[in-house]
Amino acid sequence: SLDLLQGTLEVLILRSLRPGPNYAYGIAQFLKQQSDQEFIVDNGSLYPALQRLLQRGWIRAEWKTSPKGRRAKYYLLTASGRKQLVAATSKWQRFVEAMARVLAPES
Repeated sequence: SLDLLQGTLEVLILRSLRPGPNYAYGIAQFLKQQSDQEFIVDNGSLYPALQRLLQRGWIRAEWKTSPKGRRAKYYLLTASGRKQLVAATSKWQRFVEAMARVLAPES
């Protein structure tokens, strides 16, 4: 699995919540599946990142029942979280394109 750069996990969490609310385990599974098993996020990283996003007001949380019938805290994107996701996605796309140019084999 790949190590995540500082700040990357927050963007990935925001992206995982774009389709709708999800709980921590569901977020981790989404990231694992969407990355072809490259991003394995442990609870020691996931929960602090969720707390940072809550503090910034980019997500909010509410208690619901999980698909297995358990009580779980679900996280939802806020309006400011959606704006942050758009800005961060643009920034990351520029970063990836610049890295690809630098790492491209010399012709």
